[in-house]
Amino acid sequence: MKAETRIITATREGERVDRFLASYQEDLSRSFVQKIIKEGKVFVDGKKVKASYRLNEGQEIKLEIPPPQPIKLIPQNIPLKILFEDQWLIVINKQPDLVVHPAAGHPDGTLVNALLFHCRDLEGIGGKLRPGIVHRLDRDTSGVMVVSKTDKTHAHLIKAFKNREVNKTYLAIVRGGFSRSEGWIDIPIGRHPQQRKRMACGVVGGREAQTFFKVLGQSGDNTLLELKPRTGRTHQLRVHLSFIGNPILGDKVYAGKQLATAAPRQMLHSFKLEFFHPFLEKTMAFKAPPWEDFIKISRDLGLEKYLTINEGD
Repeated sequence: MKAETRIITATREGERVDRFLASYQEDLSRSFVQKIIKEGKVFVDGKKVKASYRLNEGQEIKLEIPPPQPIKLIPQNIPLKILFEDQWLIVINKQPDLVVHPAAGHPDGTLVNALLFHCRDLEGIGGKLRPGIVHRLDRDTSGVMVVSKTDKTHAHLIKAFKNREVNKTYLAIVRGGFSRSEGWIDIPIGRHPQQRKRMACGVVGGREAQTFFKVLGQSGDNTLLELKPRTGRTHQLRVHLSFIGNPILGDKVYAGKQLATAAPRQMLHSFKLEFFHPFLEKTMAFKAPPWEDFIKISRDLGLEKYLTINEGD
């Protein structure tokens, strides 16, 4: 695999180059940025710089990102709930507590390992580290996902997600009420300046993030929401809801200690995915019924009747 080259224009005056890149590039940690700077793989206006270099607005930054270390992918017989499958793609209802692709700390037991067992010719589609994957759900988020089975399908779907041509609908159980029945959360999201594994609203250099919400029902101090993200930032729904004071129950990162244990996992479910099938040449929509743990929490909180209404929409 070849190194990846990225060209970025500095947008902030006087900021350290390592801090700027780590906040601007969601998939790069500050420690990783510092590492490639030491290796001479970061250039500002064509010159190698140190991590402490202070940027001028408008300068061109070039990053040469080395290819990731290869991980041996092993097919594993992990059960999948398949909603649809043809020769080009597969749509599943991902179970909670399932990591999407192998990475440090999760070398196997992932969705990719399960897909390789189910689809024997999947390896290498769209890259050997994440074969077939065109979008992802957090480990504790359940629900509908589409996976490509050919390189052409992969390219089409990647482009559709990038161009915001895929409609995504989620269900979430959150703490707190809403004064409006629906509305938009329009707040930029970026990497948290101190806690690198977290995202945050309103940080310097944050990227636009927009989430539509609709209240499906309320019971006591809990609310069932329908969510439709217009953008696809890391942890977008979880961060947005926490920021407005309505964190998702069970979210161990953004909900606080008390609410983190209010559910066995974060109560966020990818309910519906709608996209244009590039080879059948028609728009297709798939719904993934919530998993039993989501239904149980809904029942315990008096929200199940609203969940039933939504499933029939």
